[in-house]
Amino acid sequence: MTARPGTQDLSEGTLGVALLHIERGDLAAARSCLEEAVAGGVSAGGNASLFHGAPALEFALSRAGHAGRDIHDTVDRIVDARLAAANRRRETGALPHLGEFDLIRGLSGLGALLLTRGAASPLLEEVLAYLVSLARPVRIEGRELPGWWSEAGPNGAEMDGGHGNNGLAHGIAGPLAMLSLAFQHDVQVPGQREAIEKFARWLDLHGGHYWTTRAHLDAFEPPEPEPARQSWCYGGPGIARAQQLAALALDDPDRRKAAEDTVVHTLTHPFHLARITDATLCHGWAGLLTLARAVAADSPAPERFSSLIGDLHRHLASDLDQLPKPGFMEGRSGAQLALDGTNATDWTSVLLIT
Repeated sequence: MTARPGTQDLSEGTLGVALLHIERGDLAAARSCLEEAVAGGVSAGGNASLFHGAPALEFALSRAGHAGRDIHDTVDRIVDARLAAANRRRETGALPHLGEFDLIRGLSGLGALLLTRGAASPLLEEVLAYLVSLARPVRIEGRELPGWWSEAGPNGAEMDGGHGNNGLAHGIAGPLAMLSLAFQHDVQVPGQREAIEKFARWLDLHGGHYWTTRAHLDAFEPPEPEPARQSWCYGGPGIARAQQLAALALDDPDRRKAAEDTVVHTLTHPFHLARITDATLCHGWAGLLTLARAVAADSPAPERFSSLIGDLHRHLASDLDQLPKPGFMEGRSGAQLALDGTNATDWTSVLLIT
């Protein structure tokens, strides 16, 4: 049965609203949201992901400690199917679509969900092995390209020459964060450390851009980034958190400090701050505040971030009521979660920053 539009969308549907109620301990309000979300059935098809359908439902239920065997089994079948599809694609020599591996639609997000279950599983290790495989270059028309290079652009349309996406939500920073978090949880597969190193080095060179094109690769040095919004989903702050997580996994203090310096510089620079125009988690004040708290918590010098976090909190409090949507990623419930500043349910794990 097909769900009613939006109800199983963790980003903007009632599942996302439920996360706020669960975090606040209002289980009656959360139950009402969850009942609305599943009223039309639960999606377990090819579009199911961390942010849609059965996996999104598992994430929300598990925040309240109520995800049972049935939902786990359904999600496991979805992950199996996605891994099988990725293996078939790889056997043909075709390049992956972003939705195969990214956080929002792909296996990085499904891996993050499996990691929240608390115990390592063979299926989680298969997801990690798949993400590691992206570190192996591919050869297309005589040209060696990264294994995560995609012919389609971020909007799904074919992109001349393809691109390597760098962002945390849709690009290689997502697999980097996922592999690094798993490493810190002692869930490791062959080649994981090497993949973390390779993805981190790529972002050292190319992370200033939302994505990398053939022209960037052909240049003697990567061109200077064009002015762009710096946020959780795309840009320096999200990538810097992935780099900090990589540094913690690799025990690399220089990389950790560089990542933390990037966050401080970006979020204190008037030019970058002027480009933040809303309160959302995805690309606004709420996402930056939540990310800054995570970076500070893992820093040996958290006091560096105190005034920055205070400023972000004030911006968020001022702009939250202007959000027209009720949902999680681009609406009031996600922004309110960030403003409240608690993480008792580990809801921030859906952003791949914890």
